[in-house]
Amino acid sequence: MENVSKRLASLSPSATIAMNQKSTEMKNNGIDVVNLSVGEPDFPTPDNVKAAAKKAIDENYSFYAPVPGYPALRKAIVEKFKRENNLEYTADQIVVSTGAKHSIANVLMSIIDPGDEVIVPSPYWVSYPEQVKIAEGVNVIVDAGIESEYKITPKQLENAITSKTKALMLCSPSNPSGSLYSREELAALVEVLKKHPDVFIISDEIYEHINFSGTHVSIAEFPEVFDRTVVVNGVSKGYAMTGWRIGYIGAPLWIAKACSKLQGQMTSGATSIAQMAAIEALNGDQSCIADMKMAFKRRRDYVLDRMSKIQGIKCTVPDGAFYVYPDMSFYFGKKNGSEKINSSMDLCLYLLEKGRIATVPGSAFGSPNNVRISYATSDENLVKAMDRLEEALKGLV
Repeated sequence: MENVSKRLASLSPSATIAMNQKSTEMKNNGIDVVNLSVGEPDFPTPDNVKAAAKKAIDENYSFYAPVPGYPALRKAIVEKFKRENNLEYTADQIVVSTGAKHSIANVLMSIIDPGDEVIVPSPYWVSYPEQVKIAEGVNVIVDAGIESEYKITPKQLENAITSKTKALMLCSPSNPSGSLYSREELAALVEVLKKHPDVFIISDEIYEHINFSGTHVSIAEFPEVFDRTVVVNGVSKGYAMTGWRIGYIGAPLWIAKACSKLQGQMTSGATSIAQMAAIEALNGDQSCIADMKMAFKRRRDYVLDRMSKIQGIKCTVPDGAFYVYPDMSFYFGKKNGSEKINSSMDLCLYLLEKGRIATVPGSAFGSPNNVRISYATSDENLVKAMDRLEEALKGLV
């Protein structure tokens, strides 16, 4: 008899994973699909990082790693935070986990009690509200529309805070929108947060290095909120290491200790070989970051140019990550024969079945008028995908 827990029954499946799986199944059946649903760099892991992993195997790094991470990796993370973000942490404020998703889950489970409210700006990464549910918290969704480039305003933040607010989730650069909070915009949010000293900030900065507008700014750089901010990062996006599963936090000491305690009972330490590879990623040659960023910017500009010529698509210019997030509600209500498009999910299924393009519906990210399109694929694939997008949308009347 199937009788899953209420905790699991309340969860929604990941739409990004589901669309990627559907695309993969079609490819395995011989159907030519361009997958624009997946959120990972299409580049291989840099050779120096792979060499470090091979060396670690040869040196027998095959035993349990310390729960919060190897001292050498935590030291490298401390130095990275100082060098790139001007943030001062000690090694015991760092916890290494099995990807940034794991890091966020640890933090929420460590600070959220049943009924605590977590402010989640929309559009949001699909896992934020689901992980809040797992922690038995209450999601307070704050809608940020296209007019504000999908970023919340100080007034919206102020209006969302109540006596039950425990945390604010921030993601900059953003998945799914690619939006980036400027120093001035973060400063304005900090002015609000200064009035509410019991509110913690979870700052997801996994896309930090894929930034087209200049220097990344972390909200933790503001001393007024540093002691209640948890910075989440990892090596997945900036170093093309998604499968290696290494994420980490820099946090107030008590939160770091709590996360380590929880992790000790849930997963123990992250994979030993991947940790040694991550040390080389952080300490070694950084040229891969610039190379990938250049390619992503070129691809972004190509996709935006093509989409600007398609009727009914409204799109901001994303300053980071590797997504465009167009409002495609113009096509809602239109038909292809007997098939009617009523939602972003309908549109994405139509694009997959008729256009052979895999995308992700904005409804999964809290903004039902949008579609997330990843340009983390080859230039050749993007040309093919944009041709198919244009042709498929012409078929809707």
